[in-house]
Amino acid sequence: MNYQINIKYGEIAYKHSLRFFILVILAIITGKFISISKDFSYLICFFLIATIGVAHGALDNLKGKKLLKIYKIKNISFFYLTYIALAIIVLMSWYKLPGLTLIIFLIIAAYHFGKEDTYFFLNPKNKFMKTWYGEGFSGFTLFLKGFLIIAAPLKFNYSETQYIFSMLTRDDGLMLFYLDILFYLSCLTYLFFLFTLETPNFPAATSIIFDFSSIILLNYFLSPLLAFTLYFCFLHSIRHSISLVLMIDKKNLRKGTVKFVKKALPLTLITAIIFVISVFFLTNYYEVNVSILRVIFIGLASLTFPHILLEYLLEKNEKRT
Repeated sequence: MNYQINIKYGEIAYKHSLRFFILVILAIITGKFISISKDFSYLICFFLIATIGVAHGALDNLKGKKLLKIYKIKNISFFYLTYIALAIIVLMSWYKLPGLTLIIFLIIAAYHFGKEDTYFFLNPKNKFMKTWYGEGFSGFTLFLKGFLIIAAPLKFNYSETQYIFSMLTRDDGLMLFYLDILFYLSCLTYLFFLFTLETPNFPAATSIIFDFSSIILLNYFLSPLLAFTLYFCFLHSIRHSISLVLMIDKKNLRKGTVKFVKKALPLTLITAIIFVISVFFLTNYYEVNVSILRVIFIGLASLTFPHILLEYLLEKNEKRT
């Protein structure tokens, strides 16, 4: 994303942070007065992630065409086969080494969340910026910022988070150490980003404060799965989708949104159908809620690895040209 788009994206993104903060407050208040069953909340989370959540990666096929053009590969089938193969490798790794695959997924996901939720206010000319593989703060700093998504539920809902992880690894005795140090380091990273803004930047500062507050409040008052779903769908996914809309049409946000929905709809529907079929298949071996948990997180992991690799290769090659 070039810096001109970055500026406009930042203006939109900080307003979205405010709207998301209001949504969080409303969700917390609603939860206090309206009680919903655990089964129903799992279904809601599954539906949201299978649609809104995965939609922000539904243009990977177009990005794949762009990457193939850079590598001078004409056959689009090469991209699809490679993407699917990587997803299958992740699924097989989760089956054979669930604990190790989960840890790797959490590390990569933390970096991904930190980078995608920060990129919109990073000025490439900022004197505090370092080079890791491209423009941005060091990878470790972004990892710490994104790790709050993982550390917060462990901090405030350790038992329920441990249960979710144990269902993903098929190991009821999975040992999860209490990550106080990384939790507080993640919190401090938000302050770091505030203090390293080169000039007074109200949109960026406001966005950082609202994002941090939203994540803490979500995980303090709501269940880990519901907190993650609201963050993933309505902050992370929509924010990333906004950047894609601007890339499609940076002059007219409404037209860009319509074009984005049309382009993203096919792969989003296909992914949602696969998720639903997977849940029905797994109910032969697990309870419905456990099946939903496994499809949500293992499914997201299988899509996240090729998605992040694609983003990395595109950025790396675009900086060379």
